[in-house]
Amino acid sequence: MQIYLPIAEMSVNAFVLLGLGGAVGFLSGMFGVGGGFLMTPLLIFTGIPPAVAVGTEAVQIVATSMSGVLAHWRRKAVDFKMAGVLLAGGAVGSIIGVAIFSALRSQGQIDLFISLAYVLFLGVIGALMMNESVRAIRATRAGRSVSARRPGSHVWIHGLPLKMRFRRSRLYISAIPPLLIGLAVGILAAIMGVGGGFIMVPAMIYLLRMPTNVVVGTSLFQIMFVTGLAAIMHATLNQTVDIVLALLLLVGGVIGAQLGVRVGHRLRGEQLRALLALLVLAVCARLAWDLVATPDDLYTVMIGTGL
Repeated sequence: MQIYLPIAEMSVNAFVLLGLGGAVGFLSGMFGVGGGFLMTPLLIFTGIPPAVAVGTEAVQIVATSMSGVLAHWRRKAVDFKMAGVLLAGGAVGSIIGVAIFSALRSQGQIDLFISLAYVLFLGVIGALMMNESVRAIRATRAGRSVSARRPGSHVWIHGLPLKMRFRRSRLYISAIPPLLIGLAVGILAAIMGVGGGFIMVPAMIYLLRMPTNVVVGTSLFQIMFVTGLAAIMHATLNQTVDIVLALLLLVGGVIGAQLGVRVGHRLRGEQLRALLALLVLAVCARLAWDLVATPDDLYTVMIGTGL
């Protein structure tokens, strides 16, 4: 069943988009990540213009994050004060990111930049996750315990100024690291169409030393607003949000996430991280291949660019 996407200016099979949303939703539910770093490259693979893929995926992330925040809020697992500090940095990062996005798009370089950023970013993240998960699997098989980081234990962060008390997280630390983390995630959300949870969650656990039980809900709360701001700016400034595409992805994602959660409970944590690392590296390899392989059409004609 073909459906026309007005912003992407192309017709696609609606069931393909529903399947993509379901697949990424399944992976999100199984691995506990937002999925934006997978969905955007997959949309690019199906022929969606990268700029539209980035802007539209931000809308889907807002909706899925809102659902997650409500679930964690009922369990009192959201540190709203920490989320506010992260959000302050994230709002500034989103504005900077959209400005960079608009500048690159006006120069006709945004598609190449997005692809290069994903290759670099996914390659580094995938390699780090694979290294950590392999070490954890080896330690488990050898009967050794995997060292855990205790909440509230700080090193150099403890000596920074502008300290604040975060009661829900049981922390008394400087506001500077959360601000910088939020800033980085805001830029990523605007330029690459990702929620940034797969960056923010490890940073909150290993850098800020937040308790794991409040990390996910707090991260989702910040991501919800930062990606929402990015989506609004993409829609108004760049006109790259396709609401028809977003709705199809969202419907598939909601169904897939419920199935993924059930499967994820049957696997150990280190196994899940290893599988996720393999998936990230596979997407990275495909994007890298597309950059160096000879295209089917050596020349393309762009209409309506205003140049």
